[in-house]
Amino acid sequence: MDRRSVVAGAALVALAALLVTLGAAVRPLFVPDRAPEREILSATEIAFLQDMAAHHEQALLMVQSLDPGVSPVIARLAAQIDDVQRVELGTVLGWLRLANALPSNPQPMAWLHEPAAGHHGAQVAATAEPVDTAMGMATRAELDALAAARGRDAELLFLRLVQRHHYGGVAMAGGADALLTAGPVKQAAREMVTEQTKEIGVIGLLLAQYG
Repeated sequence: MDRRSVVAGAALVALAALLVTLGAAVRPLFVPDRAPEREILSATEIAFLQDMAAHHEQALLMVQSLDPGVSPVIARLAAQIDDVQRVELGTVLGWLRLANALPSNPQPMAWLHEPAAGHHGAQVAATAEPVDTAMGMATRAELDALAAARGRDAELLFLRLVQRHHYGGVAMAGGADALLTAGPVKQAAREMVTEQTKEIGVIGLLLAQYG
């Protein structure tokens, strides 16, 4: 084989290698990656977080509506509720933004009303309760009454509204815990159950003192 043939053969090999390299480089431009995007949050997680955002927002509104002249014990409880719920609300809204989801639920509590397999095979049954009742939410009239109340009347109304509100929150978070199998939203729901159950106990003691 003469020198010219060797050079031509080497050139062909180099050209083939170049074409392979170029093909690998430009392939993504013409053949898009078909790998499915990983779901950030499930539909149940999103709906639960949306409902819990509305729930927390009302708790903060109740604290803001409370008479500033209430006793130090009630004021400390209100401040604790404000601190905890404000932090949790920020986390909830952050997760919803991350999932590119709306902050409000167009069908409140529908995720919990539909029978579904829960944790360890448990069932989350449907309920005929109105949505606001199931969530423990205060009515507009009750919020207006709280804003107008003063002294002992304000303290009693605040305690009763927050107690009912927390019972609703515990039911919501407990339902999410039963429906979800794992993940940070499930863990947050469990922590909400623990925290709000403790506050329900404190509120019960305070109401007992009021007779």
